Amino acid sequence: MSDWEAVIGLEIHVQLRTETKMFCRCPNRYGDAPNTNVCSICLAHPGMLPVANREAVDQALRVGLALGCRIPAHSKWDRKNYFYPDSPKAYQISQYDEPLCAEGTFLAIGITRAHLEEDAAKTIHVGGGGGRIAGSEASIVDFNRCGTPLLEIVTDPDLRDGAEARRFLTMLRATVIATGASDCDLEKGSMRVDANVSVRRAGATEFGMKCELKNMNSFRFLERGINAEIRRQTALLEAGQPVRQATMHYDPASDELSVLRMKEEADDYRYFPEPDLVPVEPDPAHLDDLRSGLPELPLTRIARLQDAYGVPEATAESLALDAELAGYFEDLAGRTGDPRASANWVMGELAAHLNATGVGVAATPVTSERLAGVVALVADGTLSSTAAKQVFAAMVDDPADAVTLTERLGLAQVGDADALGAIVDEVLAANPAEADAYRGGKQQLLGFFTGQVMRASGGKADPKVVQGLLRDRLGG
Repeated sequence: MSDWEAVIGLEIHVQLRTETKMFCRCPNRYGDAPNTNVCSICLAHPGMLPVANREAVDQALRVGLALGCRIPAHSKWDRKNYFYPDSPKAYQISQYDEPLCAEGTFLAIGITRAHLEEDAAKTIHVGGGGGRIAGSEASIVDFNRCGTPLLEIVTDPDLRDGAEARRFLTMLRATVIATGASDCDLEKGSMRVDANVSVRRAGATEFGMKCELKNMNSFRFLERGINAEIRRQTALLEAGQPVRQATMHYDPASDELSVLRMKEEADDYRYFPEPDLVPVEPDPAHLDDLRSGLPELPLTRIARLQDAYGVPEATAESLALDAELAGYFEDLAGRTGDPRASANWVMGELAAHLNATGVGVAATPVTSERLAGVVALVADGTLSSTAAKQVFAAMVDDPADAVTLTERLGLAQVGDADALGAIVDEVLAANPAEADAYRGGKQQLLGFFTGQVMRASGGKADPKVVQGLLRDRLGG
């Protein structure tokens, strides 16, 4: 890739968390029986008029403010015309040239715009293997999703590879969740991402021909898909072949791309102003209230955790993605007085436990107070790091504190020099050749002897005491 440069822009669709839909009072709920949350407005019956959902507008404004967007004094609604079974009106109420949230910058990536619109219905394709209707393959349309408030966030083409896109999306998702505007559940489709990818000569200013990866619902797969598309386009260009504009499908199993459809020219949606809705003109005082009501956002939290606790940037970033996890860490660090050790435990054993059990931070039986007891026992030499992990595991099912569990499991380290001295003497007596080799200069054998003593003590010996005794017995 030294001769080539990728240019990537993202289109992120976020379903907003509101009680009702964007332009009617139907429930905005996921998982209900198909076609039960519908009305004459979202089904586009003649003569029905939309009314904008104020809470959806406020949620979108919160996200725009959190992403550093400029909020124009005036924005309007437009009709985006297209015909497809998932759009009963044959147009979508959206925003075109005057969006609710204008240009901004997030993580040094330009935000072109963030505009409100209504989501389409959900099309379910059936057929083959018993999935046939009236003897033929068919598509079923569930209109429950039709009219759901949707915020489309469009970035500038500032991203250069899949890893950068994944990090950007991870932080953006955490930021949107922090505002309370959406749960951004990728599996349920409340966050969907399209990536526009092109390749050009390094140093060039003109864009290459772009191809689109559509509706990626996993950041990991999106990263792999982008990188696969970069490789595909680079191979074509190096072979002297043109890249043709297309919508691509990425198969994670094979790590290969296939063409969904060719796209020779831009779609003509014939945008025109929506005549049935008034423009949106946010009151400056209301914007100030929305801005002041925002919680601490992930990017701010990263900087604060680094400054206050001295943790590495990567650790601060991982903690900052989850407000509850960050709060747990801060409470643990306050109890132990050791931020680095606390961060290691939170990002290590605690995170693994939460992932394995599927419980949230608030529901785990290993509270920060209990874990602080484990950290303290490691710090004073009572527990080895291996034994401490055993105590942690026991805490998941046993409400006893760290001291009680350590005693009950017999995991306390043996640090008494007299008791350990006898074991050290036995190990040295059993390995005379290795002892002579150590004295002859092979001091890397100290690790061998330490391991033998640890094994003989059942893992309870204090390694520092053991190594001191070994050096003394072996002559320094």
